[in-house]
Amino acid sequence: MALRGSNLTLENISCSICLDLLKNPVTTFCGHSYCLKCIKAHWNTEDGKGIYSCPQCRKTFKPRPDLRKNVLLTELVEELKTTGLQAADHCYAGAEDVACDVCTGRKRKAVKSCLVCLVSYCDNHLQPHYEAPAFKKHQLVEPSKNLQQNICSHHDEVMEMFCRTDQQLICCLCSIGEHRGHKIVSAAAEKKLEETQLIIHQRIQDREKDVKLLQQELEAINVSADKTVEDSEEMFTQMIRLIQKRSSEVKQQIRSQQEAEVSRVQELEEKLQQEISDLKRKDAELKQLLETPHHSQLLHNHPSVSALSESTHLSSISTRPLRHFEDVTAAVEAFRDLLQDVLRDAWTTISLAITDVDVLLSEPTTRAGFLEYSQEITLDPNTAHRRLVLSDGNRKVERLNQPQSHSHHPDRFTDWIQVLSKESLTGRCYWEVEWRGDRAHVAVSYKNISKTGRSFECALGDNDKSWSLFCSTKSCAFLYNKTKTPVSGGPSSRVGVYLDHRAGILSFYRVSDTMTLLHRVQTSFTQPLHVGVALFSTGDTLKFINPE
Repeated sequence: MALRGSNLTLENISCSICLDLLKNPVTTFCGHSYCLKCIKAHWNTEDGKGIYSCPQCRKTFKPRPDLRKNVLLTELVEELKTTGLQAADHCYAGAEDVACDVCTGRKRKAVKSCLVCLVSYCDNHLQPHYEAPAFKKHQLVEPSKNLQQNICSHHDEVMEMFCRTDQQLICCLCSIGEHRGHKIVSAAAEKKLEETQLIIHQRIQDREKDVKLLQQELEAINVSADKTVEDSEEMFTQMIRLIQKRSSEVKQQIRSQQEAEVSRVQELEEKLQQEISDLKRKDAELKQLLETPHHSQLLHNHPSVSALSESTHLSSISTRPLRHFEDVTAAVEAFRDLLQDVLRDAWTTISLAITDVDVLLSEPTTRAGFLEYSQEITLDPNTAHRRLVLSDGNRKVERLNQPQSHSHHPDRFTDWIQVLSKESLTGRCYWEVEWRGDRAHVAVSYKNISKTGRSFECALGDNDKSWSLFCSTKSCAFLYNKTKTPVSGGPSSRVGVYLDHRAGILSFYRVSDTMTLLHRVQTSFTQPLHVGVALFSTGDTLKFINPE
């Protein structure tokens, strides 16, 4: 409709009699519109006079005019209802709202009450209190239906003071009268103190809850540690018993094999000794036979004496190195070495599991919470590339076009235009940076990141020794080990970084009135970390912000 772009308000299409939206709107000859029911009721009261008037302009009519439906207003009201413009009704005071005392007709909601005027004002009627010098000293408070409660019943003055002695609000005349000599402060100051006290009480309650949680955590840690010590001792005892059992079994097997081999050797030795005895006996017989003078007797006995049985033992005896159970020793030694390797690897895993036990406190949610872990960061000139210049106590870095005459140092980046912090970071810490220019890296890195050459091993975010938030005028991205992860939410000129080293948490935030998470990393840090900065274009700057 053509009227949609006009300055039409709910007042324009409201009935001045019932103060509500027009219902079955009709228009008088003077041009004013009313609800059909409302104007009929009004004119019914004037039937005795014979003269009928317009409630707004008081123009009179005689005889009583005929009323016709205003089609245009009817359509307009209906369209406004369907398009939701009637929702503007929220600016008017309801039964539970404080109404503006100045509004005539349908009253709007009050936004402030004045303790001097003892009047409540809507947005429109409050403006003079902000603009006119005469109202500068008036005290505005939240809308109140009981403004009279702020007026002294004795002196009819605003009670702007608080008597701490009697714990009550008083006016300035009371302070020099019956409350003379009492401890008196301004009511605003007392209210501020009460609000501060409430905040302190709430904070005490919160901290007491935290203490209770920590006490529960402490008890859980002690119970878990005692149970783990008990279980680990039992398991180590079982392993010791198992090794002792295996040692006993090996010893038993060796002794059993020793007994068998000794028995076999002794049996063979006995046989050999028996054979030696037989041979010696035959040798004696032959000697005796050779010494006999009777050749006939020699020929007669020779076959029986000279006949030798073949030895069955000579082939089983051979000369070899004296190695019997040495292979068992070697096997046990190899088992010992293998067990040492297993124990070393297992101990590393066990040790890491022990050191990873930590009370994982929750990450702050407000800037004030983060600032409790604020860490002052200064940059290390010995690591700065020659195109970087440090200032403001080494808390600001700028990229220049020409190389600077920095002295040689093994920790200096030679090709990538980067710098690291002096401080090594462990535990929980937080810092903020503000950068200007084209592009920048806000990063953390191990100190032993490569610094010589143009390989990715030197670039922040392009290796497994550094984690970086890449910021440009158009976007942000997170970089780690050559992997790029886009960050939603657009660029940010001020970045807050939160690190919980033991928990392996690294978070980047956009800093404004609220903290907006850009990216969070959950990993395991094996070394202390250093803050890293990289700048890409001449004139780019980055500085570390002091906590406020």
